[in-house]
Amino acid sequence: MSEASPLWDPKQYNRFEAQRDRAALDLLVRLPEDFSPTEIWDLGCGTGQHAALLKRRHPDARVHGMDSSPAMLDQARALSAEVDWSVGDIATWTPERPADLILANASLQWLPDHAALFAHLAGALAPGGLLAVQMPMAWETRHHSLMRETATEGPWAGALVGVDTIAPLLPAEAYYEALAPLCDDIDIWATTYLHVLAGENAVLEWMKGTALRPYLTALAGDPPLQSAFLSALAERLASAFPRRSDGLALLPFPRLFLLAQRR
Repeated sequence: MSEASPLWDPKQYNRFEAQRDRAALDLLVRLPEDFSPTEIWDLGCGTGQHAALLKRRHPDARVHGMDSSPAMLDQARALSAEVDWSVGDIATWTPERPADLILANASLQWLPDHAALFAHLAGALAPGGLLAVQMPMAWETRHHSLMRETATEGPWAGALVGVDTIAPLLPAEAYYEALAPLCDDIDIWATTYLHVLAGENAVLEWMKGTALRPYLTALAGDPPLQSAFLSALAERLASAFPRRSDGLALLPFPRLFLLAQRR
């Protein structure tokens, strides 16, 4: 980030836990049934549910959950799972032991230079180890476009200049090329979920859990300006994603999945 790293709000993030969790579970179910890892890393583990799940599934494995947010990790530690929780930066992470499984669910989209990053992650795997990744293909979506447009138009624009959000993902072929020198059985696919969201300003509330965190952090010192920005964005989002007669809003959300095995 060119500005302060975003402050994360575990309660806001978990507000739509069922919808956010769907993609991670769809990724984990693709792991081979006979796969028995002994060294597992969940990079960008958030509030820890998936690291805890992997510990239950593989009780003899050493499971590590790493995140950049101490607030998220406080919630993870409350799970009382036998997981090694640590604060860290994925961009500079190197494990002491090669990993049998690296899970990165909705975390790598915040990092730059994916060609180098994915080659590095593949190099951190033990022979036969698996890299399992899920990333939102959000940059091109309507709600992210409206967020970026709103950030440049209004009295808050100056405060948001240079504040980084997620970048566009690479083409699927580029991820394959980054992994192919070290990995076999590279499987890459995309799925678009139609999230059915309840509540007032539901799409805005969804974005406040993740995409808006850098902007909210940059405006945290001026609450009236932050509120004005959110009000302007809420108006645009309500027009683009109107509530149906049943009170629900529909949010199409595409995601990229990747599963690769180190040879």
